[in-house]
Amino acid sequence: MARSYYDILGVPRTADETAIKKAFRKLAHQLHPDRNKSDDDAEKKFKEVNRAYEVLGDADKRKLYDEFGEDAEKLGFDPEKARAYRQWQAGGGVSSEGGVDVEDLLSQLFGGGGGFGGFGARPRASGPPRGRDIQAEMTLDFTTACNGGERVITIDGREVTVRIPAGVRDGGNLRLRGQGLASPRGGKPGDLLLQLRVAPDPDFTRDGDDLRIELPITLGEALRGAHVEVPTLTGAVKVRVPAGAQPGQVLRIRGKGVTPKGRPAGDLLVALKVRLPEVDGHDVDAAITALEGLYDGDVRAGLRRRAA
Repeated sequence: MARSYYDILGVPRTADETAIKKAFRKLAHQLHPDRNKSDDDAEKKFKEVNRAYEVLGDADKRKLYDEFGEDAEKLGFDPEKARAYRQWQAGGGVSSEGGVDVEDLLSQLFGGGGGFGGFGARPRASGPPRGRDIQAEMTLDFTTACNGGERVITIDGREVTVRIPAGVRDGGNLRLRGQGLASPRGGKPGDLLLQLRVAPDPDFTRDGDDLRIELPITLGEALRGAHVEVPTLTGAVKVRVPAGAQPGQVLRIRGKGVTPKGRPAGDLLVALKVRLPEVDGHDVDAAITALEGLYDGDVRAGLRRRAA
């Protein structure tokens, strides 16, 4: 039996949103491909962790998963029809005359035509009827969503290569013409309607076409200035930390954000995060005294005074 998404993240089914997010971040950092190069097992687990969080981190998806398990992720899954089918089973089976068209119910439970997400219904054309559209959901890793790439999805027993344009967003849609079900009467095949889900990244967040990342630096690097490496979606680059850099100060690296087709690439915004050293025992007071002596005046002197 496949492990549940709760088991993959190592949290109980009663875990709240904060606990689930904390568990995901910890595992994503440990298993990230950049930290486990050429480790296929780590890469597989990283994808499992992302998929688990993509479901459990979304309140609506988690609710359906808790109710139906992995069935809720099948192609074109319809929860209302699934509940109707359960009721039909619980009642020992009901004929079509009893108010439930079982044949239609089963045929539509995991697929069928009609619009979904941002897709509209296509008008009927003259001639043989076209095949049914297939609705599916595809989860992308953060890098592929930003930079584009190719993914393979198995549809109706066949593999379909999907070209992902750079810059797609979570909840976006793709229509693949002619990749749906074949027409039963020789007409054109239906389309494959994909709704995209973008897994979160443990390091990067997205703001339009710009990306953001927090970069830990030492106290010495902040005071003296330094050249340090910053990870990007296309490999590490060097950036200069200016002398006297302050916590939260943002550096901008041009062209290292999202690279959408037809638009200039976004930037990478690097927020500096000064990490204080850990000082043990009797050295604490001496270290604090030395650091306090470096300040020039009252650090809060510039705050505007407010009347009581």
